[in-house]
Amino acid sequence: MNPSDAPLPPDRAPVAERLAALADRTGYDEAFLGPVVPLALPVRATVETVILPYTHFTVVFRPDRRLAASTAVCIEGAQLLEDVPREDVWEYDPRLPEEQQAGDDVYRNNSLDRGHLVRRLDPVWGASAVASLANTDTFHFTNAAPQADVFNQGKQLWQGLENYLLDHAAEYDRKLTVLTGPVLQDSDPPYRGVQVPMRFWKVAAFMQDGALAAAAYVLDQSPDLSRDAERALAGAKAGAPPPLGPFRTYQVPVSDVAEITELDFGPLPDVDVMPPTRAPEERWRRLESYEDIVLHP
Repeated sequence: MNPSDAPLPPDRAPVAERLAALADRTGYDEAFLGPVVPLALPVRATVETVILPYTHFTVVFRPDRRLAASTAVCIEGAQLLEDVPREDVWEYDPRLPEEQQAGDDVYRNNSLDRGHLVRRLDPVWGASAVASLANTDTFHFTNAAPQADVFNQGKQLWQGLENYLLDHAAEYDRKLTVLTGPVLQDSDPPYRGVQVPMRFWKVAAFMQDGALAAAAYVLDQSPDLSRDAERALAGAKAGAPPPLGPFRTYQVPVSDVAEITELDFGPLPDVDVMPPTRAPEERWRRLESYEDIVLHP
């Protein structure tokens, strides 16, 4: 084959061709569970977002931060395909200018991972061709955020939450909707043109006893709590990623996620399975294992 005839990498193909390839995406289905679970949108009208539909999921993107404000995915647990190969080819979304997206320049030659917001396996269900599209769609930079590359118990818990919740929802055909995103705060430390989030959130909605229910979680990668976080961030070496601590995973009230993110979660705060009367010191429940998760009021 003549080198000039070789296929271009996905993110180097002509923009028109890449736009056409995404034209049929219908995105997240708000009525997937029956009761409507809307996208989590900013409560302040001054926060600009762009809605980007993909296969079985949607990204609510904030160009000013070059990251997603939120994502939402439908998970059909009974139809998940686990043998779809992982390719790890990350692409820019052609529906946005590349300079508005946190691309390879943020992740190159450092200790930061491209952390999937919508987990790769979550939308990979249905017919093989559709599942393959969903797999590829999760590898857009719009669905990534910088995360520490360390793997510890907290991160393991975070990555397995959907599987645990799907098992819990087995009697309702193992269906979930999961909203996920970074906690975007003005104090997030800058690095290579982006501000690196210190926390991530996840709110899962499912049917329980015939009614809509929800549970919320926060993943914290801020510098270790045994150190002074502000001093640790201020002491970061010039040109180096901000110091990130080991992952700590918490179950928290949905209303707390709404407060710290300034996002509207529709009906979900009112159907939270976490008891509202929990004492302040237990309001954020540190998870050491899945047995620590509360799924009944």
